Amino acid sequence: MAEKTTTPEELLSKHRRVFEGDRTLWIIFAVLIVVSILVVYSSTAKMAYDITSDLSTTESLRQQIMLVIFAVMIVFVVHKINYTAMRFITPTFYWLFVLLTAATYFTGDTTNGAARWIALGPFLFQPSEALKVFTIMMLARRMEKRQKEIDRIPLLPTSWRLRDPKQRKILRENTWPLLGPIFISCVVILPAHTSSAIIVFLISVIMLFIGRVSLREVAKLIGITIAAGVLLLGVMSIAGVGRGDTASGRFSQWIEFWTTDGKHEAVYEFSDTERAMIAIHEGGLFGSGAGHSSSRAVIIHPESDFAYAFFTSEYGVVAALVLMLLYLWITFRAIEICRRCTRAFPTLMTAGLGLLITCQALIHILVQVYILPETGQNLPLISRGGSSLLCTALAFGLILSVSRSNDLEALTESKNQNDE
Repeated sequence: MAEKTTTPEELLSKHRRVFEGDRTLWIIFAVLIVVSILVVYSSTAKMAYDITSDLSTTESLRQQIMLVIFAVMIVFVVHKINYTAMRFITPTFYWLFVLLTAATYFTGDTTNGAARWIALGPFLFQPSEALKVFTIMMLARRMEKRQKEIDRIPLLPTSWRLRDPKQRKILRENTWPLLGPIFISCVVILPAHTSSAIIVFLISVIMLFIGRVSLREVAKLIGITIAAGVLLLGVMSIAGVGRGDTASGRFSQWIEFWTTDGKHEAVYEFSDTERAMIAIHEGGLFGSGAGHSSSRAVIIHPESDFAYAFFTSEYGVVAALVLMLLYLWITFRAIEICRRCTRAFPTLMTAGLGLLITCQALIHILVQVYILPETGQNLPLISRGGSSLLCTALAFGLILSVSRSNDLEALTESKNQNDE
């Protein structure tokens, strides 16, 4: 009688844990969502004194806890799904969120002059947050198919004679499949959120480099994109289209801060970032204590755009540095997971998603001390905002899914070696 073969799933069940995959990432995720509850509850205490707000501190806390519960559920469910299934559905969800992001400019809700949200009952959903995740997955999927020749193919046409059959072939077989998702995502995100479009482009370029695209082709892409981006933002600013005027205004304010000796007589004359810097300074090494910071009354949006500055004011610079290191650790763990992958898609997807979380966090942190102009980027998993929290949870779940699959392959290989 033939010996019964043990399937990988049966083998894994013998070593199964409730929370599988990289344990360090699970710990980081748990720490960040706990910090999220503390920051949102403490920072929104000012709502009790805001007669224009319909949201109390208790209601804000209740909403954040519900979002955290949903985020944990997303991570748990997604990390149990084999990443190959996510690879299969990627094109469908990518085009869905492209359409939804574009639709927000015509039917979406507008806040602070930007139309970014679609109302789903009482919940406002920002489809561009999900689009960032699926752009990375789409690019990873397209690059996987070309790994055998990707280091030799031209990414962009080699001549301006685009009617030449050779150039048209390059456009059809290389440029559009690889750069099309990046271009489309950046175009639909740019009018409402310039910094998000820049993040998508930068991470995509890094993925192209990791995926063995020629450095010359990557450099050519960067040069052309910078020229086109500056021209486009200039046109948008002059025409008053989208957020071009806002982006240029923030950049001008940032330049003015570093080139002039500005003095203010009243707190209302300070910019949002200057108030955040004051809050960080007042926090000192160990902070004023949870719930004791007075900066919530000074900082604009301490629960979202300036969550890191508010966290520093309450818990101090030491805790803030630890928090920053946790975000950096996410990318290091993602790199370690990538090293164990045997296929291109999970490798590129994990690297891209890890960079997405870490880069967004670092940009948020650098804005707090005015190293970068104001961007409106949330602090992943901590800032108040359902779309960002849930989509970051999706990214975490996908990374953990790859880690879980790596563990499964390692167990299978170990069993096969023992059988031999």
